[in-house]
Amino acid sequence: MLRNKQALVPYLLLIAALAGGLLWHESQLVPGLGRNVVTGQADIGGSFRLIDQTGKTVSDRDFRGRYMLVYFGYSFCPDVCPTTLGVMAQALEKLGTERARRIVPIFVTIDPARDTPKVLVDYMKAFGPDFIGLTGSEAAIKDAEKKYRVYAVKRPLEKGNYGMDHSSVLYLMGPDGRLVAFYDEAISPEGLAKDLQQKT
Repeated sequence: MLRNKQALVPYLLLIAALAGGLLWHESQLVPGLGRNVVTGQADIGGSFRLIDQTGKTVSDRDFRGRYMLVYFGYSFCPDVCPTTLGVMAQALEKLGTERARRIVPIFVTIDPARDTPKVLVDYMKAFGPDFIGLTGSEAAIKDAEKKYRVYAVKRPLEKGNYGMDHSSVLYLMGPDGRLVAFYDEAISPEGLAKDLQQKT
């Protein structure tokens, strides 16, 4: 959660980067034009190999053929994370069973030290049986954060405790693993359901 101006700056930079597309480019020879035209796609997302709430190792390839609705946060988050996951749950419910089956709701922790599979299995139950919680080694989580352009920094609290300042973005990844759309934490269940209906 973002609690101070210093933490807000990287968050705004993240949103600006997402809005700008973070494009990789590929040249294509277009018939009739006799020249290459530069096209592109947002360079967000990628491969990961993490551990789900049951202790099973999973990778991004396990979800090929289905859409992934991905959110990065942590179970000790007091407000933004559970609120956003609740929005995801309500939006999927509004889609109906058949449509919702095409979308896998995925929560990736940014706090693997505390969010063990045992912690995540209880946390995910609050949002529905279809939610998948992912954790892993610190290196594996950092790699996923980098690929999804996630900002996450530990913030010391009193008595040796800590919180996490982090960006709050929902990523809709296509059946091929590529970014389809992204949403900020302000989106409503109705707004998210409507857009998912159009894009999946």
